[in-house]
Amino acid sequence: MKNLKYIILGCILIAGSTSCKKWLDVNTDPDNPNSANISVQNRLPWIQHFYTYTAGVTNFRTACQAGVYYSTTASANTLSTTWTASSGNVTPYQTWFVEVSSNIHDMYIAAEKKGAYHYMAAANVFSALGFMQMLDVYGEMPYTQTHAISGVAVPSPAYDDGKTIYNGCMTKLNEAISLFSRAQEAGAPSFSSGDMWNGGDAGKWIKLCYGLKARYMLKLSKKANLFNPDSILYCLSKGPQSNADNIVQPCYNNSTELDYLLGDPVVTNGNWDYAGYGSNQRITHYYYNLLTNMRNEGITDPRMTKIVPASMANVKLDKNGKATSYTWNRSIGVDSYGPSDRLKKGGPASIVTVSYATDTTDIKYAIEKASERADFIAAQVQAGRAYTVNGNDVTVTYPAGSIYINSTNYLYAGDTDYVNLRSFSIATGGLSEKDLNWYPSADANAAGVVGSTGSFQIRPVSDQEILTYHEMCFIKAETYMWKGDQANAQIAYKEGIRAHLNMMQAKLTEWKAGGYDNNPDMWPMDQNAIDAYLQSAAVSQSAGTLTMADIMLQKYIAMGCSVENWNDMRRFNFSTGNVGGFGVVYPGYDRGPLFAGTALYTGGSKTDPRYWQRRWMLPGTLELNYNSANALAMNRHAADPNIWSMPVWWDCATDDEYYGYLK
Repeated sequence: MKNLKYIILGCILIAGSTSCKKWLDVNTDPDNPNSANISVQNRLPWIQHFYTYTAGVTNFRTACQAGVYYSTTASANTLSTTWTASSGNVTPYQTWFVEVSSNIHDMYIAAEKKGAYHYMAAANVFSALGFMQMLDVYGEMPYTQTHAISGVAVPSPAYDDGKTIYNGCMTKLNEAISLFSRAQEAGAPSFSSGDMWNGGDAGKWIKLCYGLKARYMLKLSKKANLFNPDSILYCLSKGPQSNADNIVQPCYNNSTELDYLLGDPVVTNGNWDYAGYGSNQRITHYYYNLLTNMRNEGITDPRMTKIVPASMANVKLDKNGKATSYTWNRSIGVDSYGPSDRLKKGGPASIVTVSYATDTTDIKYAIEKASERADFIAAQVQAGRAYTVNGNDVTVTYPAGSIYINSTNYLYAGDTDYVNLRSFSIATGGLSEKDLNWYPSADANAAGVVGSTGSFQIRPVSDQEILTYHEMCFIKAETYMWKGDQANAQIAYKEGIRAHLNMMQAKLTEWKAGGYDNNPDMWPMDQNAIDAYLQSAAVSQSAGTLTMADIMLQKYIAMGCSVENWNDMRRFNFSTGNVGGFGVVYPGYDRGPLFAGTALYTGGSKTDPRYWQRRWMLPGTLELNYNSANALAMNRHAADPNIWSMPVWWDCATDDEYYGYLK
């Protein structure tokens, strides 16, 4: 690791939004802050914030690997489509070590001096959250010699293996539970004065610790000598018991202040900062299909219109250029795993962002193949657009107010069907705190023509989900299935679906009441549709018909933009169907027709672990340049191209298997 200079939470200098000003109390010398004079109650909220930033980029990129999102960006597309894996995945590593872990030990020591046991406990929780995430994505990592653990700044720290990191994180959670259970000393800073997540409720933090333990213990499902379903169930009994126990970070769209390191808004949702910030991301067909055809029943999930974005179509403008009528064009999913006809024709990252027609616009397309020309014309007829034909040329007229693709390549003309996931914030071009729609241009904004309504989990004002009751329910359902108790698994499975629907409904109701009334995708679902879905064939209605795939695919929908989906897929070997006798858990997930990663994924068949995306390569600009000797001393294959297919410690059935990979 490069000897990263201490970052003393420079964002304490930010004149933050009104919603966050309570966390920005002045220090001894606000113009010259240093590690010694930052109060623990000022340090904690910014640790919380920057952890969500680290989590956001990890959630987004692993969601691309898990098949939730398609992206045209260079690094993400190589994870979602071609599996050629760009080595530029430095951001999670950088934000973790620069903005979070460098402050954990100092907060712990400062809190210890004041008898502020709950701040000490919180430091341990973040140590577990961050280093477990590093283990999940990178495998081996500097741990015991990092400042966060040792309190000493070592320029080139030694590496630890995955087992050491995992056990260290579990120890931190156990210590946190003990510390949260103690009353703080008289005169210690109030925990509520620094805690953005739970308002200083130590009991809720204890539930977070037990929930994280259950999540982490579930990672060991391949390890017969370590996996203990009863221990997981015990932790679940101590973890969140309802949506009231959800641990989230509230996020806002009321500040233009930007992060000092990467320049992104500081009060917005961390997942949005990556998945919904730009125009490059879209829902995959794989995810879309689960929302419209779960269990192959052809039933549309009521959550679909809140997760899958829409744009305006068939817009009519008045004499002042304002939209007076329109329809909604609900996005379809980008096909990365099936036939992928559109991507095979245009290229893996070729989906084009839409433009807005301020005036009537004619575009001429040259289409040589008669069959393709006929299909193209049929699409114009169905859309009700005027066109003319002259030999191989088809000229289409897009009326003023249209959202269209500004290209003469006919392959791209239908890309309006793939609505991007973007939402505006006031720091990134939005004009109002309450209008989060994305508009393709200033003219579209003035006309009120929406290019995307965004997606539930990745708006600037979406809650950043840290640990939720619905996740606990799905963990419980899976654990009971491992025990062979399908009756209790069925109860937990249905409760997990209901809990997620209720969580979404509560937030949608809050948004509608809060004035987000120009975006129907931010309004509540029809309760009758919710009730009907829960009783439909899209949901297993009896213990006898319940499968592990039922549980994990509903969890997949609910978790969405979360590293836990990729973690789960690795535990079940994706669509191999060779774990626990449960059959194929993620049907249809496989290398797509644009796969080009033969040098990275060297397994010859699905049953070979190295067929799949198993980890990330260490950041070349940091670890492999500045600390390569220690990286290679731990894992001599750390710089090999096929490191991407090497399982991390918890993804191996035995220690012998794991250490065999490192030799």
